[in-house]
Amino acid sequence: MLDSESKGSVLLVEDHQDIAELVYEYMEGCGYELDYAPDGEVGINLISQNDYDVIILDLMLPRRDGLMVCHELRQRLSKSTPVLMLTARDTLEDKLKGFDMGADDYLVKPFQIEELEARVRALIRRGQVSVPAKTLRVGTLEFEQKSLAVKRDGQSLVLPPIGYKLLKILMERSPGVISRRDIEKEIWGDMLPDSDTLRSHMYNLRKVIDKPFEKSYLQTLPGIGYQLCDLDATD
Repeated sequence: MLDSESKGSVLLVEDHQDIAELVYEYMEGCGYELDYAPDGEVGINLISQNDYDVIILDLMLPRRDGLMVCHELRQRLSKSTPVLMLTARDTLEDKLKGFDMGADDYLVKPFQIEELEARVRALIRRGQVSVPAKTLRVGTLEFEQKSLAVKRDGQSLVLPPIGYKLLKILMERSPGVISRRDIEKEIWGDMLPDSDTLRSHMYNLRKVIDKPFEKSYLQTLPGIGYQLCDLDATD
């Protein structure tokens, strides 16, 4: 139970002691309540026993790496806790792997501690936004926002937290086109990600809602933005 002055509960999973001490002391000084895990195995145990507002997760960990931890968090434990991935790797392929496993945000080492805190704050704020009960529909794709139930052709689909937010934005504006900048602003606010982040999340969203089916709903308009619509219904 958080006290009234706490900004949120955070689990830090990081094996480098100097980085862990820096993050722990700074975040605690900012008013967050922290738990700490020095490896992936301890991290999974803490995640299974506790609910956190945000998990700061290093990619390269002993015993179980960050990708394995994130995958187990989403699949076996079925938790939607926002995950901020820390890594020294900054290639698109590495980011795609992290987002594919369910990471919400990505921060490359070395980083400014103030930016890390700002990203954690943004993740917590987005997680606290109340969700209306309205069910959104585009073609045979349905999104019941209150329960986060997504179905297409009667088949249940599972998305990572950012995926649900993207789907909500796109379905609410369907069949309209939304610019990349507007989507980034709505999801990340003033803490805009690098150029690969939205592209990676859109790739993963398309894999879930379109790839298993004959017809594609999610359209990319190069240089303009994105559109989610049933093209047959708009002709």
